[in-house]
Amino acid sequence: MQHVTEFPNQIEEFSHVPIEMPDGVRLSARIWRPKTGGPVPAILEYLPYRKRDGTAERDALTHPYLAGHGYACVRVDMRGCGDSEGLFEDEYSAQELADGVAVINWLAEQEWCSGSVGMMGISWGGFNGLQIAALAPEPLKAVVSICSTVDRYGDDIHYKGGLMLGENPGWAATVLGWFALPPDPDIVGDGWREMWLERLENTPFLAETWVQHQLRDAYWKHGSVCEEYSAIKAAVLSVGGWHDGYRNTIAHLVENLDAPVKGLVGPWNHKYPHFGMPGPQIDFLGEMLAWWDRWLKDVDNGADKWPDMRAWIMEGVAPQVSYDFRPGRWVALEDWQPVQAPEVFHLTNGGLSARAGPAQATIEPALGCGQGTGEYFPFGFGPGELPDDQMADDALSLCFDSAPLTEDRDLLGAPSVSLQLRSDKTCGQLAVRLCDVRPDGTSALISHGYLNLRHREGHAQAIDLPIGQDVSVQVVLDQCGYRLPAGHRLRVAISSSYWPFVWPEAEQATLQVSHGQLRLPVRDLPQGNGWHFDGPKAAQPLPSERLSAVQETKKITRDGASGAATLDIVGNRGATRDPHTGLTSSTSVQEQFHIKDTDPLSARSSFRWDREMGRDDWSAQVVGSVEMTADAQDYIVQAELTVLEDEVEIFSRKWESRVARS
Repeated sequence: MQHVTEFPNQIEEFSHVPIEMPDGVRLSARIWRPKTGGPVPAILEYLPYRKRDGTAERDALTHPYLAGHGYACVRVDMRGCGDSEGLFEDEYSAQELADGVAVINWLAEQEWCSGSVGMMGISWGGFNGLQIAALAPEPLKAVVSICSTVDRYGDDIHYKGGLMLGENPGWAATVLGWFALPPDPDIVGDGWREMWLERLENTPFLAETWVQHQLRDAYWKHGSVCEEYSAIKAAVLSVGGWHDGYRNTIAHLVENLDAPVKGLVGPWNHKYPHFGMPGPQIDFLGEMLAWWDRWLKDVDNGADKWPDMRAWIMEGVAPQVSYDFRPGRWVALEDWQPVQAPEVFHLTNGGLSARAGPAQATIEPALGCGQGTGEYFPFGFGPGELPDDQMADDALSLCFDSAPLTEDRDLLGAPSVSLQLRSDKTCGQLAVRLCDVRPDGTSALISHGYLNLRHREGHAQAIDLPIGQDVSVQVVLDQCGYRLPAGHRLRVAISSSYWPFVWPEAEQATLQVSHGQLRLPVRDLPQGNGWHFDGPKAAQPLPSERLSAVQETKKITRDGASGAATLDIVGNRGATRDPHTGLTSSTSVQEQFHIKDTDPLSARSSFRWDREMGRDDWSAQVVGSVEMTADAQDYIVQAELTVLEDEVEIFSRKWESRVARS
């Protein structure tokens, strides 16, 4: 990456600017402004992740760069987080979104602001950027939303296809520990400890909340912009990566928004595209500047005429749990539409075939299937986060293979699989994977999709399966951009469980498949590089002193006698010190997923986050943990939060809840 030191404008920085909300609560903003002598547009990034230390490293690369090119960049801590007053309630609460609107209106009224505001953000910031845009505050003219979702139930870290994700309690543990850290005394002043203790006393039990809402109800509809796409008036640049869990949003927005919208998908993980992995990284800050110039400064630079979709088509390569670079090429589609005539393969007794025929096959229970899945959203906080060779999981699945392909096929869009099947239980689940089988037999995951069979008529209600009767279902797989090389085979692998990616049913169904179809989004795409991006540029990185080494391990232990498999993941980021603020910080996570081959009720997951921050002779330590198990009737969720100041415990709380499986 090229680090830039000289910009068109000099920059001034304000580390703590209070912004008062209508109820008197003050949010803390960090602002980078160009010394232009006149008003400029403002760009807001609005997060719970602690601007002083949590995102400081990332902010140093991005906000000074944009400010140096003529924008006021504003990084705001959400209510009850970081250095902001008030109490945190839940992700994307009505209060969070109302505060965001108030911040935008405040920005537009400042003498240094031109009155035009943009929002940018990845993940949480990508989510709330879209959600606040749907509230249509008048000053908000443009949004850059990265690694986000339009559907909080169907396409977030909680549920997928109506099945609870294994990371649902894991995310609750992340939030529990992250938001329990104190405000920085150097920023907040004498009231910092009172603020901290009030936060701790009001810590929400989100692990329980997210398990309680197992259907797509009003809780999840709130903040899901797919409920009313037309509410978004701002111009949207939607960005994502094929190695991220949020790869579907780009197509959904491009297909459905009435407002100006463009899509960009690369090979990246859950990171900004100027430093995301795997490569190639791009000059994403330049992309954002062009977007802001067009919509916030009304510069006729052609950004509104970009192709609807620019996507990296990944070459079919050997499966690895991490890549530095993913070979492929850029394609640009002027007018993005879903594939109107997908290529159809039939699932038959002879494999994947162009001709229809019966399948007459059985999906047997196999709780050991799923160990090769990888992380829901890889973001560089652990070893080997990408899907492994799928051969072991394929061996535990019902597989349909094609003959070796006689020519290359370029996939861009969402594959789908429709099945006619019957069950011996009233409940069941499907995990469907599309794989690239190489001539050496290795199996690379292209895309996957999931379905709670009791949600076959929609996620608003659960309808029992009729035992022994045929039902028709469809599983839509995640969007993909992939070149299948000639000589490789295509595989559809179907299992009735996929642990630890999704939580297993209380009873394991045996499913009989009689017919099926695979629909592939094959496109006739340009063979050369259809778009050019410059290499990545950013401002100078944040200086830091490393105090201890990074340690990462991932291990699967199998007990042949009991049939148990245990996955242990440890990610210790080590300790660092910021020489500018004097803050030291360290973060580590321990995750464990356990299950026995024949007992779905043996599933257990546990997550523990240890976080520490300090300065000179002061320190704060937070340990947040969540464990989830289940019996035939209930999910059992336990959480614990322990907080120390100067190695003395000042707060501790435990929660436990039983939630009926619906």
